[in-house]
Amino acid sequence: MLSIGLDVHWRSFVLCILDTNGKRIKEIRRKGGWQRLLESLRQIRQPFAICYEASCGYGYLYDQLSKLARRVVVAHPGQLRLIFRSKRKHDRVDARKLATLLFLEQVPTVHVPSVAVRSWRQLIEFRQRLIRQRVRVKNGLRSLLRSHGIAAPWRGSLWTQKGQAWLAELKLPTPAAAVQRDLLLDDLQRVAQQIKRVEQELKRIAAREPAVALLQTIPGVGPRTAEAVVAYVDDARRFARSRQVGSYFGLVPCQDQSADKNRLGHITREGPSTVRKLLTEAAWQGIRRDERLKRYFERIQGSDPGRRKIALIATAHYLVRAMHAMLRTGEVWRAAA
Repeated sequence: MLSIGLDVHWRSFVLCILDTNGKRIKEIRRKGGWQRLLESLRQIRQPFAICYEASCGYGYLYDQLSKLARRVVVAHPGQLRLIFRSKRKHDRVDARKLATLLFLEQVPTVHVPSVAVRSWRQLIEFRQRLIRQRVRVKNGLRSLLRSHGIAAPWRGSLWTQKGQAWLAELKLPTPAAAVQRDLLLDDLQRVAQQIKRVEQELKRIAAREPAVALLQTIPGVGPRTAEAVVAYVDDARRFARSRQVGSYFGLVPCQDQSADKNRLGHITREGPSTVRKLLTEAAWQGIRRDERLKRYFERIQGSDPGRRKIALIATAHYLVRAMHAMLRTGEVWRAAA
């Protein structure tokens, strides 16, 4: 079976083809989109395996290549940089390296979920972008009021119906400030409607996933956290141990070990940052609501207030390991006796 390394871009691609002995027999470099790439691969009559790096659109390309190749391997780009740190880098060299790794069975691979799960993940990330956009709009309104020395006449949120009505009727010192206020309020209402629509669709998707309801049995874990974990874990069986899930979400510390010296640093922050953020928020809520999580947090923190953040991240790590175990066994959360 041939081994093919593919360095692909939106409008060009390079193919490096190795024979069954690992000898390079052909290189193809062409301009054109993905359809031309597929046409070039259809002309190969021998069975082949193909490898390429994960990037934007890697899932669609995986689906299309699976119809042509005997085997499709998607390489982890971050780990490839650790293997090949070369100062001479261009598309042909990258294609050769991928083909060589594929022939040697040394490709660091990534999991490719189904198109439904990929769309689910994209919608979760889209909601997070809308949330950040809403935060920027609210900060803009706060900045506008503060720049003119205006404070709300009550102690409470500005973002309730009462607060937004007060903002809309507020007399500002200049017409320019009033225009800025009106446009920011329009943006706030528009983003709120978009978030509501996205959450309705997320709710509809989650209703078909029993695992989302299962994870919500954990105190402090809401639907947004549960659906994000389920979507990104996808298949719990692909992790041999629950500790690997913490590494997947970047909740384990960086490590530099040599001989009898073992240095641990900040967390790696690999994987989806959205899930890591939601897990941290859920850990805060869980500490307040569940005795087991509270004891775990206090044991890590000890009597040192400076270890508060460390204890929080450790609790989030513990929480995601428990979630993985629940997804594998189907067992609900067991409260502390």
